[in-house]
Amino acid sequence: MRGACSRFLNAQKLRQAKAPLSWRFASVLFPPSGERIKERGTKISVTVFVETLQAAWSTALPCEVAMLSIQNLSVNYGAIAALQGISLEVAEGDIVTLIGANGAGKTTTLRAISGLVKSTGQILYKGRDLSGVRPHEIVAAGISHVPEGRMIFANLTVGENLQMGAYLQRDKAAAQSDREYIFGIFPRLAERIKQTAGTLSGGEQQMLAIGRALMCRPKVLMLDEPSLGIAPILVKTIFEKIVEINKQRGVTILLVEQNANLALEISRFGCVLETGRIILRDTCAALRQNPKVRAAYLGG
Repeated sequence: MRGACSRFLNAQKLRQAKAPLSWRFASVLFPPSGERIKERGTKISVTVFVETLQAAWSTALPCEVAMLSIQNLSVNYGAIAALQGISLEVAEGDIVTLIGANGAGKTTTLRAISGLVKSTGQILYKGRDLSGVRPHEIVAAGISHVPEGRMIFANLTVGENLQMGAYLQRDKAAAQSDREYIFGIFPRLAERIKQTAGTLSGGEQQMLAIGRALMCRPKVLMLDEPSLGIAPILVKTIFEKIVEINKQRGVTILLVEQNANLALEISRFGCVLETGRIILRDTCAALRQNPKVRAAYLGG
């Protein structure tokens, strides 16, 4: 669809030149339009072509904007190839999940996007090439990363951890508003605002890690194993809040999760990684019905 968008814009430019155009080009873009144009002659003016194409376009699906576009991404740890030329796109406002066994390359993918490991290939964020961009600059651009294991500041209080997340925010009123939003979705953090973060439960620490990431006002939120080490009773709550953040704030989410059932339930698209390669990608509804995925990751 994005390719059709660019071709359509090119057609608009051609219209000004009033050059002849074969109906066959329209057939490539929109076959029904091409057939209607063919009936009007083997050659038509660009004006007629564009008008017919616009009529078809009015009923077409809107173009999806790629918030993240990854092409041929590779990462090596010494002689070990952690990622081997993976490519994927994450559309704006989507939740996309990466599933796979330990060592498949899921965490490395997120670390490469964040600029924490050296990589080859191309990572585009809203069209901007992130090659050579430093991690703190990537955060400032709008990508927040909640790492595996949460990595909160254990010796600081809940409030101080959130304050650390807002270090790029110069507007104190906006930072206060963000903190109130976080307390709204995670009330336990408000109750423990002065408590040392290291004394929180695993689930509460995960809430804090997500809250700290949200204080940066990200456009993209990357979550690495948010259910890891959390009591089952809190796992569902965490995932419900991930969906809430996506819907209420329009935050695009790239999720890495070993609990494939939950991840595929809340996501729109999914990719299956195996030994550093994407071996399968589809809608999550289709992945949940795939016999191989069911056998390997969903308990049959």
